[in-house]
Amino acid sequence: MLDNVQQRAGLGGLTLATVYHEARDLFPHNPRGKVRFLEGGVAYFRPDPARYRGLSLEPRPARLVEETDVLAELATAAEERGLAVHAWTVFLHSDWVRDPRPDVAEQNVFGDPLLTDLCPANPAVRDYIRALTGDIASRGVRTVVAESLHYHPLEHGFHHERYFLELGPRARFLLGLCFCEHCLAAAREQGADGEAVRRFAREELERAFSGGEKDDAEELTLAAARGLAGGELGGYLDARAAVVTSLGAEAAGAAASEGARFDFMDASGAIKGYATGRPEGGPAPEIAWRLGVDLPALAEACGGLEAIAYAADPERVRLDLETYGALLTDGATLAAALRPMPPDCDSSANLAAKLRLASDLGLERVDLYHYGLAPLAALDLIHAAVDAV
Repeated sequence: MLDNVQQRAGLGGLTLATVYHEARDLFPHNPRGKVRFLEGGVAYFRPDPARYRGLSLEPRPARLVEETDVLAELATAAEERGLAVHAWTVFLHSDWVRDPRPDVAEQNVFGDPLLTDLCPANPAVRDYIRALTGDIASRGVRTVVAESLHYHPLEHGFHHERYFLELGPRARFLLGLCFCEHCLAAAREQGADGEAVRRFAREELERAFSGGEKDDAEELTLAAARGLAGGELGGYLDARAAVVTSLGAEAAGAAASEGARFDFMDASGAIKGYATGRPEGGPAPEIAWRLGVDLPALAEACGGLEAIAYAADPERVRLDLETYGALLTDGATLAAALRPMPPDCDSSANLAAKLRLASDLGLERVDLYHYGLAPLAALDLIHAAVDAV
């Protein structure tokens, strides 16, 4: 695998999934099986038990690490070759549904725990995130890439989700909001009336569930959202953003204490372009607020952002990356994740245009997503694009 990455693709490092969510994936060149089921919310390294002593949450090691400590072996082998190692870490999308932790999950307006998602305002979760970040950062990785360190929308990747009811964008957004005791407390600290927001959301959703007035808007804008619940939702959104920003700062501090960088990955580009590679509407950062993400504040708190630039058109990638770049604070860096295969890429020229753009914009790093899912022929396409740039 390292030969393929370094020689056939001509790349300078690897970004390993150190904690990842459940999936059923097609791995076209995997010698041990082509269709594989990934465990939910597990760690692909051997956690240090001392870091989690006294905490109510700790990582759940994958069965694979009973055979081998993947991260430790990779760090050693990569160092011998002069390759950088980064750690792609899915933090709060835990999908521990088969062994649930409702006490630390996001909770909707009806009190239902959203078992796939840990709440960033919960103190137990925050303790876990700091410990996990420091644990991973201590393994010789250059960067901890933080996916899912934010709130989550209603539809967020559980298998066989079913909604046989027409819900508009407003209702979907309200049904995804967390109203656990910790989020309500965070709202009070920010001077927002979370109870008023909760009452409004419940009434709106009950009306939608009973077949009431349809929400025909194509998209919920930030301005429209801030005006809901008599304007109180605006304060609630500010409180959510403060929760995420402070958690990002704490995690970045834990990484820095072990000598690693910390990049906050914004999921907006995946929301827009994951399925088709043809995102529509305004640039991806414009919808980050729906996740409780204040990008300028997080750039300052974490030191780096990573954009998910899943788009076939290089000009669309330019639009998104230039918008992210304009939000950076002094000294903060920008990285991007690209897909060197369909639906985003059908030629080395296409990928070369995107890599050239990344170089022109001064990006700190480009991740190519990802080795296991792509056919090996994609490595030749990557090398041709790298050579062209």
